[in-house]
Amino acid sequence: MSVPVSYQAPSADILFDNLATAVICLDENLRVWAINPAAEVLFGVSARHSRGLRVDRAIVALACQRERLEQALSEGAAYTERELRLPHSGGSDGVTVDCTVTPFSHGDQPALALEFLALDRHLRISRDDQMRNQNLANREMLRGLAHEIKNPLGGLRGAAQLLEREIADRDLSDYTSVIIREADRLQNLVDGMLGPRQPPELVDLNIHEALEHVRRLLAADLPPGVTLTRDYDPSLPRLRADREQLIQVLFNLVGNAAQAVGEAGSILLRTRAQRLFTIGGHQHRLVIRIDVVDDGPGITEDLLPRIFLPMVTSRAEGTGMGLPIAQYLVHLHGGIIECESRPGDTTFSVFLPLETADE
Repeated sequence: MSVPVSYQAPSADILFDNLATAVICLDENLRVWAINPAAEVLFGVSARHSRGLRVDRAIVALACQRERLEQALSEGAAYTERELRLPHSGGSDGVTVDCTVTPFSHGDQPALALEFLALDRHLRISRDDQMRNQNLANREMLRGLAHEIKNPLGGLRGAAQLLEREIADRDLSDYTSVIIREADRLQNLVDGMLGPRQPPELVDLNIHEALEHVRRLLAADLPPGVTLTRDYDPSLPRLRADREQLIQVLFNLVGNAAQAVGEAGSILLRTRAQRLFTIGGHQHRLVIRIDVVDDGPGITEDLLPRIFLPMVTSRAEGTGMGLPIAQYLVHLHGGIIECESRPGDTTFSVFLPLETADE
């Protein structure tokens, strides 16, 4: 097949940098001479600081693999290790990967290519896709339920209004007022369950401005024993989002954190950029990550998988609609909310892609 003269093949560097698989190349002394962005994200290291260092110093998680890497280099033998558990350098939680080590020649010197497929990442993507599909199904069910409720509710309210006009006794008309008031309350509850009916009105938005707006609203009502701290990445670019909807999401998450810590505790608002992040089967080059972290008692294991389902709540006074609506609003922006929780450390993470839908 002939190749058009105007065709220009992408360079190897571009392909290397955009691989979803984490790849690290080592020289004959097991020093890092190439590492792609996916590997930087996986191991939480910087290419600039890793290059030139021996692999066990550059990436502490791979120190346990040094002997096997030396053997593969000396014998020129490739190997694959399945479901290898590697620790993170920054904490006890690790990552499970499939690791493939392939010897090759770099110039006239032996070298190794290390490929890592993060199994945790694929499990997360599968879980997120399942949650998105479940939320869509829940919303369809809520729409049908709301339709069935609103029709008789409107008739009930109308009948109460007609009856109120016919009753001369003011004491009796109080009863019709109660019917009308409660019908209106149910109407508002149903509307709240459905969330906004209009698509997001996208504008250029500084995520920190929205976070600061929410922080100021809530800070005045926090008990003296609660601290609200910030860890923002000032280099984050602006994103296209609906300001009011995003503020509603953040207000819900930070408000939940405040209720979780009670009279004493700490809440952290943190922003970061994250590369090569998959949402709904689409890999985004760059997403903004917003973390709301609290040191409250945490979410129980049986409740954690269901917190984004309608009417699920651990609080007697809660409606169980705050998190499902927040998740729905973030879905409208092409993003997702994830949650990790254990006693003393609960993190809700909002991931928002920087690309707009028409890009």
